[in-house]
Amino acid sequence: MNKNSTKNFVAILLVAILSSVITLFGYHMISENGEKTLSVRTDNTTTEEMGMLAESFNQDKNMVLTSLTTQEGYPDFTEAASRSVDGVVHVKTKTISQQQYINPFDFFFGFGDRMPSQPREQVGFGSGVIISKDGYIITNNHVVENATEVSVTLNDNREYTAKVVGADRQSDIALIKIEGDDFPYLTFGNSDALQVGEWVLAVGNPFNLTSTVTAGIVSAKNRGNVMGGNLGIQSFIQIDAAVNPGNSGGALVNTRGELVGINTAIYSQTGNFAGYAFAVPISIAGKIAADLKEYGTVQRALLGIQVPNIENIRRDNPDRARELSQIKGVLVEDFSDRSAAKAAGIQKGDILTAINNVPIRNFAELQSQLNRYRPGDKISVTVDRNGNNRNFNVELKNDEGSTEITRKTDAVSALGATFKPVSEEQKRALGISSGVEVENVESKGLFRKEGINKGFIIMRMNNQPVNSLADVENIVAATRTREDKVVLIAGFYPNGRTQYIAIDLSAE
Repeated sequence: MNKNSTKNFVAILLVAILSSVITLFGYHMISENGEKTLSVRTDNTTTEEMGMLAESFNQDKNMVLTSLTTQEGYPDFTEAASRSVDGVVHVKTKTISQQQYINPFDFFFGFGDRMPSQPREQVGFGSGVIISKDGYIITNNHVVENATEVSVTLNDNREYTAKVVGADRQSDIALIKIEGDDFPYLTFGNSDALQVGEWVLAVGNPFNLTSTVTAGIVSAKNRGNVMGGNLGIQSFIQIDAAVNPGNSGGALVNTRGELVGINTAIYSQTGNFAGYAFAVPISIAGKIAADLKEYGTVQRALLGIQVPNIENIRRDNPDRARELSQIKGVLVEDFSDRSAAKAAGIQKGDILTAINNVPIRNFAELQSQLNRYRPGDKISVTVDRNGNNRNFNVELKNDEGSTEITRKTDAVSALGATFKPVSEEQKRALGISSGVEVENVESKGLFRKEGINKGFIIMRMNNQPVNSLADVENIVAATRTREDKVVLIAGFYPNGRTQYIAIDLSAE
């Protein structure tokens, strides 16, 4: 081979090597860009919903930290913790409990009146998360339930009286508000994007120790049967960060300082932290808060299906339970009345496998998706029918079988009565320490139905003394969040004996 041939061969070889490098580099870039594009699409799809919830509270989308690490590569929580403690508040509540005893003389003569003891004030504590500049705060329902007074202390020791905007017993979420227009707050993160093993912070006020931050990882997602399954939602974030009494209603944040959950329950046989805690995902808590703000009550969208209870089946038929537990999806066992799913063409025996292309593997995941929607929303439901996938467009309904948005009515309107205070002079003359007088009664209200008429003096409602319309409103509003929804009224007509009358608010 001559010198020219050698030069040509070397040149060709170099060109070939260079072409291969360029090709590989180009493929890598295309592949990487493709992955980035896919990732961005996925993130945008999952965060669009959170963006809408954030807009409900006018959150600044730019108020987000970057994920931080130390020079050694370990996660650095200092910035996220610093920002979070300012957005988490200490919630203090007062409730009135009043025990009763039988007056032995009345009982002997056949009256049997229950005489109230001196009202006893109880003080409770918890946490809350500011989610808007103008003072909206998410907390737990069990923190503020039945409270006659709610106060909030910020991290800088400013104290405010809070108003309960609304509460939801099923999810254990409540929305309260303090007056102002420049509060520090936490922005909503994407709880769907949390991964098992990811670092998170729990921020709250355990044992009245304010501004406490603990760290842990996400231990599980879509966890069900928390607190014996007594709560209405069964799709909790399970964490191993230390959470104790007083943390209820506090923030679960990611390392970017975004709110991804509301700490709600602990798993413990002693009442204190024993390794695991549970938070309501912000995808659910944020939607509930937005509903309470806009409508005064939670808008629950229902498919109208009944699913097998595997735990009950396991006691009688272990083999059947084992078979059901292997199903990847949710089996439609039956339908409720006026079912949205049945109206769309879904049948008994179908297995629900996806909602709007989001995979559904169990009932907790189905519930997690449905909790994001309102009656009247239309969703795409994918089912496995005899091994074949089929898609159905379903218009979700409320628990009354309609697609209408329900709104909270005035707290006392269903009673069908107006009230006026009893003066101190009248109280002395009547021998009572508390009371309001029924000023007027409507013909179709609950009061008229139960025989309460004009002139009736109400001393107590649910064993709490009442002295004003505000007292009546607070007690009735709190009762409507309870499971039994019954108000027990103690009162009398002048010159008459004390009567105890139960008003069932669920009959309004």
